[in-house]
Order: sequence, then C-alpha cells, then structure tokens
Amino acid sequence: MSTLTTQDTGPVVHRAGPRFGAEITGVDLTRPVDEPTADALREAFAEHKVLVFRGQHLTPAQQVEAVRIFAEPFDHPTALRHPDHPLVYPYDVVKTGKAGTWHIGGLWRTPVFAIESLVYEEVSELGGHTLWADLQAAYDDLSAPFKDLLASVNAVYDGNAANYAQGSRKDAPGPPVEHPVVLEHPLTGRKGLFLSTSAKRLTGVTDQEGKALLDHLLRHASSPDYTIRFGWHPGDFVLWDNQATWHYAIDDYGTGPRRYRKVLATEPLRPATRTA
Repeated sequence: MSTLTTQDTGPVVHRAGPRFGAEITGVDLTRPVDEPTADALREAFAEHKVLVFRGQHLTPAQQVEAVRIFAEPFDHPTALRHPDHPLVYPYDVVKTGKAGTWHIGGLWRTPVFAIESLVYEEVSELGGHTLWADLQAAYDDLSAPFKDLLASVNAVYDGNAANYAQGSRKDAPGPPVEHPVVLEHPLTGRKGLFLSTSAKRLTGVTDQEGKALLDHLLRHASSPDYTIRFGWHPGDFVLWDNQATWHYAIDDYGTGPRRYRKVLATEPLRPATRTA
C-alpha cells in the first residue's frame, strides 16, 4: 500500500488539452493517500502523461513520497542533493543555468527516467511557463513508410552522467549511449517518437540522411499541434511521463527568479486491473 490520504472528494481530473495533460484537485499530497486513490492517480497519469497539483507546498520528503505513488524514486549518481533529503535535487537557474531547449531527461542512461517531477519554490510573477509535447501523438501522425524507416534508427547522446548535474560544464568526456528514435512504452505498449535536441547523430543511415531526418523529426515533434502549456506559482507540483513526452522551459522572464526541486523515478507502477 502507498504510504502517501486523500481529501474526502477524492481525485478530480481537469483535462488541460484534447490530447494529454491534466490538473488534479481533491487530493492532499501532504497526507497519506489510500490505495484506491493512489491507483486512480496512476490511471490518470497513464492516460494524461502530465499531471499538475496546484498549491501543494510539499516538503522534500513529501515530494519523494508523492512520486513514490507512481514509481520508485531514482538515486542520481552525480546530481547535487538537497540537504533535507538525498533523493531530492535543488535547482536555481541563477546558479545552474536555464534549460531552454526541447529535451528528455536522463538520456545518459538506459532506460531513461520513467518520471520527472518538480516542486516550484520561487517563480517570476510573469512568464516562465513550461511546454510539453506528446511524442506518441507526433509518432501517430507520421506516414507508414516513414515509420518503417525509423524502426531501425537510433540516436546517439552523451553518456556521461556528470554532464547532467546542476550547473555542470557539460564537457566531461565519456562514452556515447544510443536510444531508438521510436520507443514502445513499457506500460502501455504505445509507440512514440523518442528524441531530444541533444542528439549528436543518427545511426542506421548516412550522416547526410541523418541530419535531414533529425532536423525534420525535431521540428515535427515540437509542433504546437502536440503541445500543452502550464504556468506556475510557488508550491505547485508537477510530474510527467519522460518516456512519452518531452518538455521546454520558456525563457521569457529575463533575470527573474526560478527555483525548484526535482525528484526522478524509474520503473513506473501499473494501475491495478479493474474487475467487474
């Protein structure tokens, strides 16, 4: 049973877009949640891929337990840790820099993180929204011959975990790692594009073909047709399916503040099978 209870109303799903994304109300994640509520949240996550819980103001330990409803938190080998919990990683863009590109987290490892989550502590009064794009919907809209081609293509990334820590110079040498550009989701079996702007090259095709393919796929997967957008207030909690979406933190807030805490997770939990 999950260690995290719910308010009397139970979770209520408010869809953020026609394809994916939702805000959840009726759940207090600062208290334990019972197993039916946890399973309802897992079902919502499997369906909507990005879940936002407003105004939760979770402590570091509560954030870890909230993520544990969905998957086991991940112990990052190189990230700087929060003094109050070793599985929480603090970010302050003034010190760590901004992540102003479309990207997937954890591409230095196989498999990548199943889930990423953030608790916002300080944000600019205006701007600083985050975009997510549905990589599975983007894949669905490709032609059948193009899908056949991509089935044998991999993307090459930097495989050194040290380059993915907060504020790192990202120049530590290390072996590359490859990921398929089409991923079959481990829970749902649904196929989706799986790539990031940090891809160095594609395998299985010539360098010239790979450059053209990568350029097209990055543009296609970031089309507004596949995106949702959320703005933030201190205390908001968000988690997303890192194997079905990619995200982009909009840098339109200049020198304004942006502090948050991250918890990562692997091996997502399946929603319980319902019986009549």
